[in-house]
Amino acid sequence: MGDTVLDSVDSLDSFLGKWRARWPEWELLAVFVPAPRRDTVAAWFTLLQELGDAAWAGREPAPGLAKLAWWQDELLGWSRGARRHPLGAALQRLAAPWDALGRSLAALPATRAPASAGDDTRALEQFAGALLACEAALFDEGGTEAPALAAVVDDLRRERALVQGGPPPEAGAVAAPGLSLPRRLHGTALDRRLRGRGDGGAASPALGPRLLLAGWRAARRR
Repeated sequence: MGDTVLDSVDSLDSFLGKWRARWPEWELLAVFVPAPRRDTVAAWFTLLQELGDAAWAGREPAPGLAKLAWWQDELLGWSRGARRHPLGAALQRLAAPWDALGRSLAALPATRAPASAGDDTRALEQFAGALLACEAALFDEGGTEAPALAAVVDDLRRERALVQGGPPPEAGAVAAPGLSLPRRLHGTALDRRLRGRGDGGAASPALGPRLLLAGWRAARRR
């Protein structure tokens, strides 16, 4: 695949801007994140957005499979001190299990159109476990215990529904124990985005005082 993943945009700000445009809720929710961590949070969720789009977006799976293979190689490179992608400028230097995250990407192709709910859960759990290990390292909180793992699997299913336009599963990630503050806030954004959405209907950003109140409640949880 070479560097084709970088052909259309080639700066860190471009990737962060794409995430912020998709998730304007974070302009409000970021107030609950300590200022020194906000750039890392933005870069981290931008990375997850890139991985989710590669896994689930588009009519045909082949382009996404190629991107996932590229990202797997990139993340393994981060663990050795090398980087090509602009997001590496914000994340690679941070101590996190990038190699494990890279290896977990092998499970994502099976989640695009899973053969069964059980297969879907097992594949998502592989990715979610590596994701949680990175968040625990990046944010100094949270873990990979069963409640947190189940919550992130729920998050991933809801994100997939947003990307693919399918009906969202039930919410539940926001209140689960063992999640980092950024993960709880992300669950809040997902919950507010999908609330009231019908099967296949559009999901619009839910901004304003209710989002701030929901974010405040999520920030108070541990």
